[in-house]
Amino acid sequence: MSFRKDYLDYSENVDYSNPDFGVGLDFFDKTEEEVQNLFKKTFVQGMHGLCFSMYEEGQQPGDIISEEQVRRRMKVIAPYTKWVRSFSCTEGNELVPIIAREFGIKTLVGAWLGDDIEKNEKEIEALIKLAKEGYVDIAAVGNEVMYRKDMSEDDLLGFIARVKKEIPSTIPVGYVDAYYEFTIKPRITEACDVILTNCYPYWEGSTIDYSLAHMKSMYHQAKSVANGKKVIITETGWPSKGESFKESHPSIENAIKYFINSQLWSKDENISIFYFSSFDESWKVGAEGEAGAYWGIWDKNEILKF
Repeated sequence: MSFRKDYLDYSENVDYSNPDFGVGLDFFDKTEEEVQNLFKKTFVQGMHGLCFSMYEEGQQPGDIISEEQVRRRMKVIAPYTKWVRSFSCTEGNELVPIIAREFGIKTLVGAWLGDDIEKNEKEIEALIKLAKEGYVDIAAVGNEVMYRKDMSEDDLLGFIARVKKEIPSTIPVGYVDAYYEFTIKPRITEACDVILTNCYPYWEGSTIDYSLAHMKSMYHQAKSVANGKKVIITETGWPSKGESFKESHPSIENAIKYFINSQLWSKDENISIFYFSSFDESWKVGAEGEAGAYWGIWDKNEILKF
């Protein structure tokens, strides 16, 4: 997930009077202990999906991650999630879906695409290989490359078509990006079997009280152009520490509230959500500011934060 201080502000499109965009639980009259207990109850009931955090302290993308490290982290999250999302198919990331299978976890497997032609080719070939070997339940061809402007729309469409042609037809193929990209890139929306959308009220400056309504609005904007295709929220979350962004304030309390409301809505409305993220990752400070290091449910030492 890239730094969002230049994220397009679609907050004006949120209609808080719409009953579909309810604000969720009112925590006003709840004590800190009651909120903590509600988190524990929600957490142990499990999540649809989690984004897998690969990197320990001192590691970053480009480092080769060991099988032992992936397996250790998978063991931590396995009791609490049905699905796991990976972001790359190289440098040890290809182990994520393989090891997830050992724990009975389904997989949304992503090929990381950018402006490096050679790396893109390796990622696509590795994704196709994993799919043919039976380790992919949903294939994601790229993550936010339109938002980052790393490649042309035609080039991305070419990769999507290639993956759809080469992997088993039973595996849905999609592309991950911010929700609004699907409203302004209809060719990409049409090419996808499933719409994979990132929804971050935090990066649009939402208050915590209206964050669920804001996230629902994002989801429904993507759904409105999906032509009946399934819409999956591939990333959403709230940082527990760091600098504020407009009216969005990181804190343990706000992270807990957002987690509870998003998970309860996910279950009530049968919405597939991959929560971002499993573990804190310090390397993200460089890309996203201080808050970037604190999106995990577990801290960088793999200890449950809340």
